[in-house]
Amino acid sequence: MKIGVLALQGAFREHRRALTRLGVESVEVRKARELSDLDGLIIPGGESTTIGKLMNEGELWEPVAQFIAAGKKVWGTCAGAIMLASEIEGSDQPRLGAMDITVARNASGRQVDSFEAGLPVPVLGDPPFPAVFIRAPYITRVGSAVSVLAGWEGHAVLARQGPVLVASFHPELTDDLRLHQYFLDLS
Repeated sequence: MKIGVLALQGAFREHRRALTRLGVESVEVRKARELSDLDGLIIPGGESTTIGKLMNEGELWEPVAQFIAAGKKVWGTCAGAIMLASEIEGSDQPRLGAMDITVARNASGRQVDSFEAGLPVPVLGDPPFPAVFIRAPYITRVGSAVSVLAGWEGHAVLARQGPVLVASFHPELTDDLRLHQYFLDLS
């Protein structure tokens, strides 16, 4: 298995480290041609408007959309979840629209409001997942084809629609590899 990590901005190195610890080959994706032989793609946390601008510069919007349309697995964490949403509250910024969800940017507060919480994730079993929330978006609406896998304080923060997974938090900033393994096991 070979997984790409969009390496334009954000926590792409941390995702690659997690994949390496799981024995999975990974590559940094900055150009469309680097998507061709991948089994999956991770769009990391960072700043969604910056990632969007850099995707424009690298002419990546259409190739990533085609990758998703081909049914390949894709996972967006924090800003990556925003990029994969069909709607962003109060924003018309470009997005991939791969999951039928609405997200609210920075819903968990400012940088100083960042926190870590033991997040119950039934598909992962016990113990709770050590979720790191940094200016995290919350999922405020889910379509009928979307499965909410975890919530925090009344907000959906982990969801799946087919081979598309989104997390409002940063699993790559923990030593817990269960969510990375869950992503790898998606079909």
